[in-house]
Order: sequence, then structure tokens, then C-alpha cells
Amino acid sequence: MSPAEVARALGVPEPQERVGSPYAQEAFPGALKTFYDAGKLACVALDAVAGPQVFLSGFPLAGSDLEQGQQFLLEHAAEHGNHVLYTPDDSPSLTDLGVLLRSQRVGAARLTRPLFVKKEWLESEYFRDRLPLEAGTG
Repeated sequence: MSPAEVARALGVPEPQERVGSPYAQEAFPGALKTFYDAGKLACVALDAVAGPQVFLSGFPLAGSDLEQGQQFLLEHAAEHGNHVLYTPDDSPSLTDLGVLLRSQRVGAARLTRPLFVKKEWLESEYFRDRLPLEAGTG
């Protein structure tokens, strides 16, 4: 998807903010961020608090307790034969589904922050270990 197609799909005329480095990225209402590679959508990062909420097999991926979210991903992978890769900060990813489960500090809690990533980026150690490619996230 192009940036214009993403905005149309979200029902907004344009993003709230555009940043050009290290990869083109846009911020939309609800703290949703998109990242582009060569003008095509490569990653969508959701916020633990603002969402939007998405589910995998009934489990809420945004804003859940971090340990429960990581355990759910491991159980889902075992049940469905998904391939699990970890980043250096122990964030699990299901490469065949394009899901990377990061954490986000909210007060004293660590909550889940899902990223949906194109397969080439998720399978690349460089991208997987640096996503969501923005400052100040963890």
C-alpha cells in the first residue's frame, strides 16, 4: 500500500505527522504509526494504550500484560507451527504471520505493543532488531 492508500483505508485525509528518517514514516490518530520502504507500506506499529485493538485467536495484542502476551505468542506458535524469532531485547516475533510483539512502558507497567511487519523486514536481523525504527520506543 502507498501512503495515500493507507490514509484512505484509515478514513483520514492525511497523517498527523510525516518523518523522513531513517525510513519514511507517518503518524495517524490513535498513535498508529506506519513505516514505508521504497514508497510501500512495510510496518504498522500500534500503541499499547491508544491501540487500535487487534486480536490474534481471541487474544488482545495491544495493551495486554507483557508476560501474558509473550506466553500467548509462544503457545500460539506451538499450536499452529509458527516460526518464532527473538530480537536482542527478547521481543518475540512470528515471522510467518508478520507479528512482532514489543513492549511499551505505561506508568509502572510493561504492556504489549504489536507491530505488523512485511516478511522481508521481519526475517532480516537488521530490521527486526531495530523496529519500529523510531526514537524513544522500547
